[in-house]
Amino acid sequence: MTTTPDAARILDIATGYMASKQLFEASRIGLFAAIAAGADTVPTIAERTGVSERIAQILADAMAGKGLLTRADGRYALEPDAAAYLAGESSALDLAPFLTFLGEISYPHWLQFGHTVDTAEPGDLQMDDARWGTFMAGVMTYNALHAQEFGRLVDLSAATNALDFGGLSAGFALEVMKRNAALRTTFLYAPGFEGGVAEAIEEAGVADRAAVETGDTATAQPQGAYDAVLANHVIHRFSAEENAQIFRNLRAAAVPGATLTVLDFFLDDDAQQRGIDALHAGEYLVIDGTVVYPEAQVRGWLADAGWEVREKIALPASPRVLIATAV
Repeated sequence: MTTTPDAARILDIATGYMASKQLFEASRIGLFAAIAAGADTVPTIAERTGVSERIAQILADAMAGKGLLTRADGRYALEPDAAAYLAGESSALDLAPFLTFLGEISYPHWLQFGHTVDTAEPGDLQMDDARWGTFMAGVMTYNALHAQEFGRLVDLSAATNALDFGGLSAGFALEVMKRNAALRTTFLYAPGFEGGVAEAIEEAGVADRAAVETGDTATAQPQGAYDAVLANHVIHRFSAEENAQIFRNLRAAAVPGATLTVLDFFLDDDAQQRGIDALHAGEYLVIDGTVVYPEAQVRGWLADAGWEVREKIALPASPRVLIATAV
């Protein structure tokens, strides 16, 4: 007798959009915040969120089925991850703006993915000011999660003079500076980003240890002798040739033994591809045509520029980080 494998994994993938949409709507109506505030039965959830009891039960049961809620004797409670990231103002980091971005921008944009598959071209975002606001609020919220995990898992405690180069958020360096009171950081960002960077520095209370400069990320040649260089969320936005030159320029500004961090999603050569990176390869392409590069190609740029990769760190629910040393 031969045993036919079951189809559970296939169906879990195929119906994943159902869970996604229910998560987006549960977040939108404030279901998690309502439960955090004590609305733990279907009637109280419905009353607090302003939806029908039928909808309240569908959403609460779906979220319980996905492990974000517990359910016992008709009462619901938040699991720790839901409490930390989905409960509104009481959350450690409220991911609601990111879920709104996924629901209103990313999800409908994926309906154009068939065109992208046939042409290798991004879809049409059809952006206006309101959609751009939703887009940026979502992306920066997701970046805040990345920065949180970066600060927690990447050790730059020995660094004294850092360069934060060309990223999209100052949060990564600020998380490191929060943990390393001796660290001074130069933020070199593309023109137009300097105002937001300066504001974030002031809010973090580290203006006395920070300097803000501007320059074109693809061509800027930083001046200094840095013992830590952050190139986070940079490479997917540039061509292979530009990235190779960026790493050469960064090496010229680093002292021997300096640490470089390269945070992004990567297509790897591991026995099993990390799923979140491969999914973002599709997301980046369908959204705006940017690239999730093969890790091997990135390592090649680094080696050619005089950087030796010594470690790879996977940040939970976030990109990975290549840690390299200037040789």
